Amino acid sequence: MDLGVILAFVMFGVFLALLLIGYNVAYCFAGTAVMFTFIGDLAGVFDPSSLALLPSRWFPTLSNQTLLAIPFFVLMGAVLEQSGVAERLLRSIGLVMGNLRGGVAIAVIIVGTLLAAATGVVAATVIVMGLLSLPTMVKYGYDHKLATGAIVASGTLAQLLPPSLVLILLAQQMNISVLGLFRGALLPGLLMAGLYIAYVAVVAWRRPDAAPAMPQEERDKVAGIHIGREVLVAMVPPVLLIAAVLYAIFGGIATPSESGAVGALGALVLATANRKLSWEMMRKSLRSTADIVILVMTLLFASTFFAQVFERLGGQDQATRWLSSIGGGKWGFVVVAMIAVFLLGINLEFLEITFIVVPIFVPAMLALNFTEADFIWFTVLMAINLNMAFISPPVGFSLFYLQGVKPDEVRTASIHRGALPFMGLQIVALVLVAAFPAIVTVLL
Repeated sequence: MDLGVILAFVMFGVFLALLLIGYNVAYCFAGTAVMFTFIGDLAGVFDPSSLALLPSRWFPTLSNQTLLAIPFFVLMGAVLEQSGVAERLLRSIGLVMGNLRGGVAIAVIIVGTLLAAATGVVAATVIVMGLLSLPTMVKYGYDHKLATGAIVASGTLAQLLPPSLVLILLAQQMNISVLGLFRGALLPGLLMAGLYIAYVAVVAWRRPDAAPAMPQEERDKVAGIHIGREVLVAMVPPVLLIAAVLYAIFGGIATPSESGAVGALGALVLATANRKLSWEMMRKSLRSTADIVILVMTLLFASTFFAQVFERLGGQDQATRWLSSIGGGKWGFVVVAMIAVFLLGINLEFLEITFIVVPIFVPAMLALNFTEADFIWFTVLMAINLNMAFISPPVGFSLFYLQGVKPDEVRTASIHRGALPFMGLQIVALVLVAAFPAIVTVLL
């Protein structure tokens, strides 16, 4: 192994060390790239003039129409969150299912799934669902572990269900169709939501005290006709909006960017109809959207700089040779890649993982003759894997999001223990999708 390759992997190690210490990921990318540009130049294994190629890598990324979908979908979710649509939706579904044991938890999973599809951002979904539903379930006597597990698991589906920010970025980094990835991820996402609902139903059947029905006095507060009207007004409009956006994308009527723009407009119309449209709501929604978009673009610039230096030092070629020579061919690579993604996902956000590992994986996948369908299948496996990592104790990010908004009577240990059964269900989903790729490819 020559000196350049050694420096490339030392650079990668320094980058991970800085990241785990707690430095901003964009600064870690750019800082280590600058540092090893000078070190490589002094060692005579790196030509700094090669950095002149960076603009030619940045400009195609900036002109990529796919990335336009990000601010539109984030704005759509932020408006739905800030305008109280999610709160009203949860209340209406909870009233309908309140007669069932475990009905409120099932309502949380349904609303969490819908909100995940609307926002595409895990933190927003988990925090909103935690604020809205956890105090209610605690009040009704739900087992704290079941209540918190349902929230973090359904909220984390924002990484998998289209139109997900994760899927858009993965498609851009993998150089595959966003539409194809959205189609491939839809059934696995619904499969996971179905597994969660089935688990809650089984717990409610075997342990009625852990998942009681809504108390009678709560149900008596609203007459049946009021419940029907509340469901009609609160549930139908946001569900129709989400369905229309997805239908436009899947049906080829509009591009993801165009659908996102219409979805953002539709969210503003719903906010107006709910009399929640205000300058303050718009300020918060636009600020949230700007924060995420700026973060994504900063990471794009910094990670491309890092990748250029890593590649010029010879690290990319060596990583490709190692990954493509793993025993077992495609399956051997998939197993190793999934282990790496899961371990990184315990400590890192999906953005960091996307920009760290995907540039390393793609050349190896090409060397192993992955088809476009294989790329989509592998990317969906990555998204499911990231779901697992996000709720895995003790440092899963979704657990931290919920800890920040939990009532005082809910212990942190209950949140961590409650995530374990749902993590097991995610493993089941991962194995099913890996063993039966048709779950992903049937809609392609």
